[in-house]
Amino acid sequence: MDERDVRLLKAIEDLETGSPDALHEATDIPLSTIHYRLNNLREDGVIENDVYDIDLDEVGLGVTVVLEVLTEYSGSYRGVLDDIEAVEGVTQVFFTMGETDFLVVARLPDSDDVERLITDFEAIDAVDRTNSTFVIARGKDTTHPLQTYSEETLVDELVDED
Repeated sequence: MDERDVRLLKAIEDLETGSPDALHEATDIPLSTIHYRLNNLREDGVIENDVYDIDLDEVGLGVTVVLEVLTEYSGSYRGVLDDIEAVEGVTQVFFTMGETDFLVVARLPDSDDVERLITDFEAIDAVDRTNSTFVIARGKDTTHPLQTYSEETLVDELVDED
């Protein structure tokens, strides 16, 4: 990636849109170049989709639960990961090092659904136990991690030096 690619990706995250017109306005990169670069970034797998972000609170999934999952399994962790990812409401799963095997974030409709979530985890053979944290209020909760960096930092860290 070069500086223009990084600037384009940063603008996509900051504006929360892939609109070429909006990206042109924010970056001064010519429209034809934006189209060309977006296609290349898609082909390279950097841009994965054109999904609209949804406010989960407004939809009715306002309860957030963070779980530490401790497991006992043999072989690859992938099977356990697949089982955890299949639990309804799970939005993020991280395989970790240390005492905790997996960190999980779930978004649920209401507090009654938390019981169902825990029951679903207990039904997974490899799960020994969970430590669940009910989130009272969310601070930063972004699906756009590039928003947390300055453009300068991104350019310094991500631009390929040939």
